[in-house]
Amino acid sequence: MPGLGWDAAAEQRFDVNLSILFTELPLLERPAAAAAAGFTAVELWWPWIDSPTPGRSELDALRKAIEDAGVRLTGLNFYAGQLPGPDRGALSVPGEESERFRANVEVAAEFAGSLGCGALNALYGNRVDGVDPAEQDALALENLVLAARAADGIGAILLIEALNKPESPLYPLVSAPAAVGVVDKVNAATGLDNARFLMDLYHLSMNGEDLPAVIERYTAKTGHVQIADNPGRGAPGTGSLPLEDLLGRLRKAGYDGWVGLEYKPGDRPSAEAFDWLPR
Repeated sequence: MPGLGWDAAAEQRFDVNLSILFTELPLLERPAAAAAAGFTAVELWWPWIDSPTPGRSELDALRKAIEDAGVRLTGLNFYAGQLPGPDRGALSVPGEESERFRANVEVAAEFAGSLGCGALNALYGNRVDGVDPAEQDALALENLVLAARAADGIGAILLIEALNKPESPLYPLVSAPAAVGVVDKVNAATGLDNARFLMDLYHLSMNGEDLPAVIERYTAKTGHVQIADNPGRGAPGTGSLPLEDLLGRLRKAGYDGWVGLEYKPGDRPSAEAFDWLPR
């Protein structure tokens, strides 16, 4: 199938991830910067990496910044530890980290719900030395069930993401089938059917997966898509991933949700990192 060109991609709905783009600005200025760049929607990693339960004033300030900018929050990560940094989630890590995740679940859901956000991403967490992986997986399922119920309480979906092994060697979900397997387990445990796959084309390409096959096989279980080019995790066109073609395939397979721009702007201001986009 030939690439559909970015004119066809204009039919996609793009949102900008404010935890990787516009990070040269203070957090509260980023929603307005995204709006000024022409976006109507944004997504975020959990912004308070040191606190799963920030004070009401901090939550209110971010909510107001998003509302005042006139953008929609389409996705939010639950607390995931030091991200960016050494951590890749908290929910499968025994002890203090999984307790922090649990403390965050209702806080994140309430914040997301107050802004009409329909998707909450729960990063699984790294494998821990000296802990049986089966014990971590049991803890993960328990915490993901809590997260799925909280998401359901605000009418949202729960996202499970596959990362890539070269950059996240301790993260166990480093393929589409591995992440979708967890999605299926969570749905079976809750009966809510609100867990979905987060298809990040950059991470999957770093794993060497057959992206057209992944799209064909898993689009029906996909709740959100994120993109960056590869190599480099830059804007589309800076690497060699056929993103036009892949987004065309996603549309053809029935995906009509948001596509999150989760790439690095490079050595230029973030506002200049969208010249590939059709206007």
